[in-house]
Amino acid sequence: ALMAAAAGIFSGLVILSQEPTQCSASLEKTGGDVVMLGPTKEPATGILFPRLCNGMTFVGCGVRIKYGFIKVYAVGTYMDPVAMAAVKKDGDGSIGKALLDPMYPRCIRIVMNRSLSIDKYTAAIVEALEPRMEGKDLDKLEEFKKLNPPGDLVQGAEMEMTVRGNTMLYKNSAGAVGAIHSEVFCRALCDVFYGEDAVSPPHKESSVKGIKAL
Repeated sequence: ALMAAAAGIFSGLVILSQEPTQCSASLEKTGGDVVMLGPTKEPATGILFPRLCNGMTFVGCGVRIKYGFIKVYAVGTYMDPVAMAAVKKDGDGSIGKALLDPMYPRCIRIVMNRSLSIDKYTAAIVEALEPRMEGKDLDKLEEFKKLNPPGDLVQGAEMEMTVRGNTMLYKNSAGAVGAIHSEVFCRALCDVFYGEDAVSPPHKESSVKGIKAL
């Protein structure tokens, strides 16, 4: 009844199901605007990702697996549809290049699927970033460690990395926000999540698919 009433109030507005969907940003093309009210469920963990984050739109998610079976966290990507409008028309190759380029704004949202010490979490991120930075701006890795509060990460803890050019805004598990200014760091971070050796291949594949559907 509520959805019917809303449909009557907002002429031309199409409201899709509030039930969680799988990791896909595919939307039905209609004559009116489309509003996705429901979150998207990462299939391996069941963790939900809202439609919007930091003003950007959800495009895909996946799970980070260690040792072949430990589901450490779910990760989702949010992009600016306007920035990706021209890119998505050129297919997977152009989308892949854009995902590796920090000049295309995005938010990377991490939600823990299990408890983990903050030291292990930061060590894993730094271990992935360092070789990709090729000896440049390595002091930024220590800055990143300091952006995280002491103590363990509990199941459900959330972190957000919003990348815009040479700046990464980081919201830690306690909700505090800090920034790292380094194009080298931001480019390496993009490669960690979207490169040939991405930490979560399902997340990368889902994001490419979702961008095409924006």
